[in-house]
Amino acid sequence: MTPQQLIKKIRALPERAPHTEALEKLLLKKPTWYVSQKEHWLGWLSEYGTSGAYGRIGRDYDAAFAYNHCGCPPMVLWLGEASRVDGYLVARAARLARQNTSTFSAKCAGIRKVISWETVERFL
Repeated sequence: MTPQQLIKKIRALPERAPHTEALEKLLLKKPTWYVSQKEHWLGWLSEYGTSGAYGRIGRDYDAAFAYNHCGCPPMVLWLGEASRVDGYLVARAARLARQNTSTFSAKCAGIRKVISWETVERFL
């Protein structure tokens, strides 16, 4: 799946996701440029073929690469939750992210360990 194809899938997803919103309240203390993780994904992916705000070097990355390199735990969790991945997996991933006191990268890795790209892609 390309980032553009993922954008189309994301546009059809619900904006609100309770586990994600709870994780946002816990982790995101500063104001953000986006009002939802859906908007965050759409904004991030819209620049994915460019260096964008994050100074990307490469091009031609696929959606799996984007998911696996996302560094915002609520953003990663939202895609699984909004895609309607099994609620048990979403709750487990959210719990792991809350319990992990390390970096955002480690929290994202924990979420992805429970909700892999392959799982998300099946539900999109």
